[in-house]
Amino acid sequence: MGISLDIAIAGAGPAGLATALYLKRSGHRVTVFERFDEPKPVGSGLILQPTGLTVLADLGLLDDILALGSRIDRLHGADAKTGRTVLDVRYDAQRGRRFGLAVHRAALFGVLFRAATREAIAIETSTEIETLEIGERAMLICANGRRTGPFDLVVDASGSRSRLRQYLKDPGEPRPLAYGAFWASLGWRGEGFDEHALLQRYDQASVMVGVLPIGRPEPGAEKMAAFFWSLKPADAERVRALGLDAWKARVIGLWPECAVFTSQIDSFDQLSLARYGHHTMKAPAGRRLAVIGDAAHSTSPQLGQGANMALLDAAALSHALTQAGSVDAALETYVRARRWHVRVFQALSLAFTPFYQSDSVALPFIRDRLVATIAKIPPAPQFLASMVAGTMIDPFSRIGLVEAQWDFGQNPDRDTTAS
Repeated sequence: MGISLDIAIAGAGPAGLATALYLKRSGHRVTVFERFDEPKPVGSGLILQPTGLTVLADLGLLDDILALGSRIDRLHGADAKTGRTVLDVRYDAQRGRRFGLAVHRAALFGVLFRAATREAIAIETSTEIETLEIGERAMLICANGRRTGPFDLVVDASGSRSRLRQYLKDPGEPRPLAYGAFWASLGWRGEGFDEHALLQRYDQASVMVGVLPIGRPEPGAEKMAAFFWSLKPADAERVRALGLDAWKARVIGLWPECAVFTSQIDSFDQLSLARYGHHTMKAPAGRRLAVIGDAAHSTSPQLGQGANMALLDAAALSHALTQAGSVDAALETYVRARRWHVRVFQALSLAFTPFYQSDSVALPFIRDRLVATIAKIPPAPQFLASMVAGTMIDPFSRIGLVEAQWDFGQNPDRDTTAS
């Protein structure tokens, strides 16, 4: 598209900021609207897969994020009582030098926000978009009654609780999942832990304890770990009522080495309660409106795809606007480009989650005896590696990207300063 558009983006999280960078560099006039008093990260740690890393490379931000994150070569889970390995996924099961990069959400946010600041992208804070008026162009009506616009396109990057997707046909709402998690960002304590792996312990499927090294939230900060304990949100108050010492004793009883992390927790106030829902929009775009990230598709974090999907959405929307001859055509192109990759991985996440977070007795038995054995026999290791990497279905060709190739170097924990 050879014209410059006026574009509004709702939400200054990773999805919104990445989209803003792409569209500003394409010559569009971009304004980001953020409901908080200042843009800030929400959450603990995540894994940037080869998909998300490719998008950051395309934005010229790969070195910045590599300087802060922790390289992840494998995902390993074991039965807490027997020590039997029930999950062992290695990125190198496939050809190429793939890996994941575990990062604190503050690190990903900081890299994108600093880039947006350098490019003088307009960000209006304390502004929550309440409703839209969509005609030839779109007007935004904010919670305080202020009207702003008109815009040629509105991008909804406001997350799983989006109010804006209601303006599209059959938007749906996230279906709450039974299990969530307590999580905390703690100082990294490496003894007994692999700094290049996501490690988990399971007690059937009702308890999952995880430790993920997430590097530094900002240059010069100490290394950190994301520590999480799965539970039903409805049970959180009961756990709190039993007391912190009782909860710690249960954690250590299942995984004694975790004492180096639980010792850093002095109050339940340090533990955030994450709730998860599953939702996939059939058509995340319509008249003057595109929906990206968790607003368009949310699920459990079991496959670690959330932030990566959002970054792919940002790249896909930008590519569609560049290639198509009109906004309407671009939005149709965006929907087609992301349809199958999103649907397949949403379906996989929904299918695999009950094996690791549910009340089932049969599913963890199958997981520990049958699935763990089959997973060692080719081509299962390659399948699992591509599933975790987000590349089981090619997400790149339809959005104008080629998977990035890089060498993390001999010292993957180098501490250089991100720009």
